[in-house]
Amino acid sequence: MSDELVTPFFKSSRSGSDPNHECVEVARTAVGGRAVRDSKDPARGTAYFGTEAWRTFVTALRNGLEAG
Repeated sequence: MSDELVTPFFKSSRSGSDPNHECVEVARTAVGGRAVRDSKDPARGTAYFGTEAWRTFVTALRNGLEAG
């Protein structure tokens, strides 16, 4: 999988403008996957997801949010 980014990192519009708000940033990769990092500490590292892994990750988050 290529970790070359094709978009800059961005935060969800739902994350708000408070700089202390815990949030992640996402960028698209050259092969259609996603790169994810902590918005408060971007130098800490980046997690890379292929296309299918990203779909699974987002689905799991949505299901968790709906259940809670």
